[in-house]
Formats: sequence, structure tokens, C-alpha cells
Amino acid sequence: MTEREKLEKGMWYDANFDEELVAARRRAGEVAFDFNHTRPTDVQRCQELLRELLGSLGEGVEILAPLHVDYGCNISIGEGSFVNHGAYLMDGAPIAIGSHVFIGPNFGAYTAQHPLVAEERNRGLERALPITVEDDCWIGGDVKIMPGVTVGRGSVIGAGSVVTRDVPAGVVAVGAPARVIRPITDADRIDFDAV
Repeated sequence: MTEREKLEKGMWYDANFDEELVAARRRAGEVAFDFNHTRPTDVQRCQELLRELLGSLGEGVEILAPLHVDYGCNISIGEGSFVNHGAYLMDGAPIAIGSHVFIGPNFGAYTAQHPLVAEERNRGLERALPITVEDDCWIGGDVKIMPGVTVGRGSVIGAGSVVTRDVPAGVVAVGAPARVIRPITDADRIDFDAV
């Protein structure tokens, strides 16, 4: 079994020394470099590079540079989503970002897990677990999402949070580690008559 096949099955694999995986990361790094150094006003070229880099990109997605990825091909972003400056999507496993998701600056989605035992870690081993952010979520600035986590539809993750376990739909979660503090209710709606 190749190291890529192990990666795709969520098994421990050689992340650091396998030539195929190193080449794939270098290719993604080259495309990300080009995206990060393209003028923001050259919207067409930015979109072309994002479509080359990412596995799936919905209509109306806006991503602000710089963007960093490991492979790029394991990332899908739904229509109308926005990713602010400084995102790092460590996509050894799939990272699925839904539609109409708003992501603040310096976002991190880290699918990689490394061994706790140093000798095993030093062999270059890791495994990758998928991350999902469902539709209509708002992820605040400087949020980090850990391997294997799903953020449920319509939830809000407060700035600076570290999300280590699943967050249900329709709630506000904050902290390090993030904890659900309350549901989102009709009381949270804006009174447009008062505006």
C-alpha cells in the first residue's frame, strides 16, 4: 500500500519522506505562491489559480491572500463563502467548507495528527482526519479547528477559539478548547424596524 493510500484511509503514513506526497505539496505550494502574489484586482487570474489549486470551488467564493495549503486538492468550498487573509488549510484529509460560510482572518484547519511518542514522530509519521464546516457558519478570527471535527450548520465560533470536538448546529461556541455557550435563537435577529 502506498503512503498516499494510507493517508486516504486515515491510517498512519509517512508524511515527510514519501517522494509522491512531497512532490504534491511542492506543486500546491507553487500554485498558492502564484495566487498569493497576484494582484487582488486581477480577479479572473485569482479565480483561475484557486480553481487549479483547490478540489472544488463554488460560485461567488472570495478568498483573500495569503492562503496556504498542503495539497489543495482535498479542499472543497461551497458557493458564496468568504475566507479572510491568512488561512492555512492543512488538507491531508478532506476539508469541506459549506456554502455561505464566513471565515475570519488567520483561520487554521489542521487535519494532521502526529504521534505523541517522539521516536514515532521523528520517523515522519502522521495521520489525517477530515474537517467539515457546514453551511451558513461564521468562524471568527484566529480560530483553529483540529482533526476530525465537524462544525454544524449555522453555528458561530468565537474569535480565538480552538475547536477540538464537534459543534452541533445552531449554537455559539467559544474558548480554548471551544465550548458551546448557548443556542442561536430568534432573540439574536436584528430588528430592522429599529435600524
